[in-house]
Amino acid sequence: MSDKATLQYAGNSYEFPVTKGSENELAIDIKTLRSASGMVTIDPGYKNTGSCESAITFLDGEKGILRYRGYSIEDLAEKADFLEVAYLLIFGELPNKEQLEKFHHDIKEEADVDEEMKKILEAFPKAAHPMGVLSSMTSALVAFNPVSVDVSSEQAMYHSIVRILAKFPVLVAWTQRKKKGLPLNYGDDTLGYVENFHKMMFKRPNKEYVKDQIAIDAIDKLLILHADHEQNCSTSTVRIVGSSHAGLFASLSAGISALWGPLHGGANQAVLEMLQAIEADGGDTKKYMAKAKDKNDPFRLMGFGHRVYKNFDPRARIIKKAADEVLGNLGIEDPILDIAKGLEKEALEDEYFVQRKLYPNVDFYSGIIYRALGIPTEMFTVMFALGRLPGWIAQWREMRLRGEPIGRPRQIYIGENHRPFVEVSKR
Repeated sequence: MSDKATLQYAGNSYEFPVTKGSENELAIDIKTLRSASGMVTIDPGYKNTGSCESAITFLDGEKGILRYRGYSIEDLAEKADFLEVAYLLIFGELPNKEQLEKFHHDIKEEADVDEEMKKILEAFPKAAHPMGVLSSMTSALVAFNPVSVDVSSEQAMYHSIVRILAKFPVLVAWTQRKKKGLPLNYGDDTLGYVENFHKMMFKRPNKEYVKDQIAIDAIDKLLILHADHEQNCSTSTVRIVGSSHAGLFASLSAGISALWGPLHGGANQAVLEMLQAIEADGGDTKKYMAKAKDKNDPFRLMGFGHRVYKNFDPRARIIKKAADEVLGNLGIEDPILDIAKGLEKEALEDEYFVQRKLYPNVDFYSGIIYRALGIPTEMFTVMFALGRLPGWIAQWREMRLRGEPIGRPRQIYIGENHRPFVEVSKR
């Protein structure tokens, strides 16, 4: 194989190096394309453009492979907890016992959120979407931590990372409690990271908190499965905002806003809204499966298939088991969840969906679990953000340590050519 790619245009020939990743992915390095040829590439959505080299996550959509730092998602979901996975993503290796204990201790030490942040939260109306609240609250952290991170200092970088990992779950819990009209609370530093988060979310005033291990385990798995997913919309946003040397908190706030969209992190919310619409129309799943197969029908079956995974979503296989455990343990009677189980059964058996590999994806199962746990639909994407937090941090840290240049895409201009200015009296 040649290590050069040749572009021929208008009688001229240009050569560009081919770079090869550790999993044998090939890319044409076109850094010199414009200076050599005067041309740029155009790739709306950047579906064929590598924006960076990264050592964090490997994804093969055709084969259904997802690995963090070389570890399969299956092994991590089964054998690690969320805090171990966060450490792995951010620092490159799984922590030993001492490193993990220190990491957790340091996070607990930073878990207090300034009381004045409550005033900012109180200013939002109850009807405000939790993602807008979370993005604003994350950005507001900058005001209480105004010193920018010295990326040349490992200690300063570590301290900033620990600080956001500590405070973010508090902001997520406060966002839900604000939505539900519950008093704001702080965590319990005798508990593990996810168990503490669960308590902050669900502790009722004047009632003793009761630990639900199945619910905690399910949340832990969901956070692991969402922790990173290569160069998606929100991750690319975090990296490009950070490339301007914007701080970590500001970059994360931008990532939250990108995640908000229904084509990205809002997909699991869209699943529940679809299920609610089906219920309102009588709950006939066969009718909606037929609508999904009708090319002339605008109805879209949310939560099935994936724009990256062309075979199956490996995360869905893992979380399906957790969904079954949660529903079995809670014994919930909910027509919405019954519709979901009906759609799942039909999709897994229907020849149309099987041939096209339109299997239930992680958004489908995560929405079911969150509803079963009593998390409001509007909070689903906020839960996604909590899971994706270590991935965003890892990507931001990698981008800054590699000294990547500021992001500045090109364009092809298709507007008016030069024209003379006409005074307003003559227009």
